[in-house]
Amino acid sequence: MTTQPIATPRIPGPAALSVRSPRTRFGFVLAIVAQILMMAGASAPSPFYPVLAQRLGFDAIVITAVFAVYAGALLLTLLTAGSLSDHVGRRPVIAAGLTLLAVSMLLFGNAGSVLLLVLARILQGIASGLLIAAFSATVLDLAPPARPGAASLWNALSPGIGLAAGALIAALALDATPEALPDVFVPLAAVYVALAALMFVAPETAPRLPGAWASLQFRLSVPSGIRAEFWRAAPAVVAGWATGGLFLSLGANIVHGELGGTAHLWQGLAVALLAGVGAVTAFAIRRRPARTIVIFGTAALAVGTALSLLALAMGSLAAYLVASAVTGMGFGTAFFGVVGSLAPRIPATQRADAFAVLYLLAYLAFGVPAVVAGVLVAQVGLGAVCVGYGVVVIALSVIALVLRVRRSA
Repeated sequence: MTTQPIATPRIPGPAALSVRSPRTRFGFVLAIVAQILMMAGASAPSPFYPVLAQRLGFDAIVITAVFAVYAGALLLTLLTAGSLSDHVGRRPVIAAGLTLLAVSMLLFGNAGSVLLLVLARILQGIASGLLIAAFSATVLDLAPPARPGAASLWNALSPGIGLAAGALIAALALDATPEALPDVFVPLAAVYVALAALMFVAPETAPRLPGAWASLQFRLSVPSGIRAEFWRAAPAVVAGWATGGLFLSLGANIVHGELGGTAHLWQGLAVALLAGVGAVTAFAIRRRPARTIVIFGTAALAVGTALSLLALAMGSLAAYLVASAVTGMGFGTAFFGVVGSLAPRIPATQRADAFAVLYLLAYLAFGVPAVVAGVLVAQVGLGAVCVGYGVVVIALSVIALVLRVRRSA
């Protein structure tokens, strides 16, 4: 891999869209809604894992392996095609990604074997890898010039809103109907197909220019102007997304096995609180300086994780849900602060590329620790894994907090 950026086309920034036409406003809203629904599809499988484990006969290692193939496919796609929309246009990349996402949902809704489950998650990972950077860049491209912070706000809020909605809806469906699997994922597939078609109503902001094939190579490309800030922010990103990875892969098992939460609602609620409270908190403090937001977020991550360990030691589901909400404050705001500090400094010609690297780091933290945790569950037990995982998250959060406090801006 190289650390040098490749040539990218000139992408018009918001100022270049001299007239905020209805198509421009529609495209901005559509990109945000599609981003939220993409993340809903990412969290919807989480409450199903214990059910599928019982039905198909697999354990925690297989759960995290299924989780890992999703994260791995996503990472490989980000590495190779993360900046593709800077060359061939946002709309074709987004339409292709949403179509793949629809296919993955259909497979998941009919998953009668581990093989089908793995295939569904691989396709979902590829689709998400195509979509994450393209959606983030599209939101930046179409953001209202009068509200320069709107793009950063929605790029940070959308994952939390989507993750909360997907987990909660899936959990409610599991408690309400015996056919929850197709009832959740088949409608999601239909929605993704509709969104793919609607994307062609939105304006294209990245014209087709040479360089697409050259962009399909493994590389890490962080614009030089934000490189130092990016690495200072890395511990905050890793701590937050590693927490999300644990909740989405083994969260339902923790609530059921360690805390006695047998209803699927409780299992989905832990994820919903983590992501939903994070989104609400990020919105509430959106006008604060990015530095202040990161300091608050990393402190909340450390405190919330410590409280969750205490709740596990007490065996209290109610205390764990409260701790999940506190942790969620950090999960949402730490990443929001990082995005807010980096986004204004990213050159317009490298937006998709820069977001690809940011989400590459995030999804490495999202997937790798969760897989390690799944392997260790069989060796030392789920409770011990939670303690070790929590200690690492607390340490990273404190490091990120200190780095941000010592920086004056």
